[in-house]
Formats: sequence, C-alpha cells, structure tokens
Amino acid sequence: MRQAFTPQPLPLSLNRASARNPRPPLLPSTPNIPRQLSRLLVPVWVAILASCALPQGSTEFRPVPSFRTGARILFQGDSITDGNRGRSEDPNHILGHGYAFIIAARYGASFPESNLTFINRGVSGNTVSDLAARWQEDCIGLHPDLVSILVGVNDALFKLPVDDYERTYDVLLARTVASNPNVRLVLCAPFSLPVGARKEAFAAWYSGIKERQEVVARLAAKYHAALVELQPVFDEACRRAPAEHWIWDGVHPTYSGHELIADAWIRAVRAHWPGP
Repeated sequence: MRQAFTPQPLPLSLNRASARNPRPPLLPSTPNIPRQLSRLLVPVWVAILASCALPQGSTEFRPVPSFRTGARILFQGDSITDGNRGRSEDPNHILGHGYAFIIAARYGASFPESNLTFINRGVSGNTVSDLAARWQEDCIGLHPDLVSILVGVNDALFKLPVDDYERTYDVLLARTVASNPNVRLVLCAPFSLPVGARKEAFAAWYSGIKERQEVVARLAAKYHAALVELQPVFDEACRRAPAEHWIWDGVHPTYSGHELIADAWIRAVRAHWPGP
C-alpha cells in the first residue's frame, strides 16, 4: 500500500533566508486579471523590457527609408573607406573594418528581407583624380542606387590645387548622375584632429582640409546630395575623450571614430531622404 506523502517544513534557516530575499515575480503582480489574460500580457511586457534595453537615441533597428528593397549601396573613397578591405569575394573581409562595415552589418542584419547589397571600393592613398580614373569600373559599372564618397585628405596631403579638386569632383558627380538620374549621392566632408604628426603645424594643415570641406558642401548643394559633415562630430566627441581616442594619427579613425562616422552617416541620410 502506497504511503501518503506529507510535505516537510523547510529548515528554519532557509525560511528566514527566503523571507529576507524573496524571489521577484517574473511579471508585475496582476491579482485582478484572469490567468488567461495575464498570459496574453507576457509578450507586451517582453517588448517593453526589450525597448528599455536600447540605448537612448539609438539608430539600430530603425529603417533608413532610402534603403529600398534590393538597393545597392556603394562606398567610395580613400584609406578611411578602404579599411583594409579584402580584394576577393570573401564576405568575411570584403567590406573592411571601418564605417562602411558598421553600416552594412547593422542594416544587413536588421533588415535581411530588404535584400540590400553593400559594396566597398575605397582605395588607400586615393585622391579625387584617382577616383575619376577608375570611376567607370568601380562605380558606374556596379549600377549603384546610392553612392557615398569620402575623399580629400590625400589631396590636402599632396597639396594638390583646391580648384582641381573641385573641378574633378564635379565632373565625377556629373558622370554619376548622367549614368543614373535616380542615383542618390552622399558626400562626406574630410576631417582631421591635431594628433600624431598632424599635431605640429596643425593650423596650416587644417586650412587645406577646411577648403575641401567647403568644396564638398557646395557640391552637395549643387547635386542635392546628403551632406555628412564630420568635423563637427569629431570636435564634439573631443569634449568627451581626447582626440587620440577617436583618431590615432590625425587622419585615420580608431574603431570608436569609425562608429562616429557610421552614426553621422545614418543620421544625415535619414534626414535628407525621410521617405523612400
């Protein structure tokens, strides 16, 4: 004959511990809500908790309207864009390790159903004339829907005439629009901070950067492009941490600096084209 089970009281020490540290409920107490309705509220509470976990002002998980389904997004420029990218079809390295990778990773993962294609054709050491020489193959022939360009620091480094920079850049954009009147252009202005070799005689160096920033602003207005002004972003960031935290040599960003570029890029593109 099976003996009846009689529950035994917990040891006094455990009872006291439980009283001091009661286990918190998984959900807020709902004494007046039927059990079935309480179960239905579980997804609501999960969503609320998940939303609280996102950083304030986070750009993640919010779509960029100009990233239409099937869009091809091309990043062009110099070493800042290159990011030591791979030159093969290996998807593990093809976008490099800079801001282009951050943007592509964020939106490729968040919106896989949009079937977005991100392409990086930045080349270390390039000037705007170098871009022009390879533009047919590395831009027009790729049939992009959105073209992002960040170039100018090497033009300043080699002290190439600002007038030539503007003229060549202008022709480059005109060719792009002629090949696809619906293309969307994103122009990123060059930037610098007084770090490393650039710390000495920074004012003279920066005057060349500033001239090219002004050129990019004029061209963005002429071609109705989204303008990504990066100098104010880095200047503001230096109020939170030293310049070396964001740019290691006066020109090339650290991983933290690339995140600043990615966030500024997304904000500018979203603001310029609020609709699809």
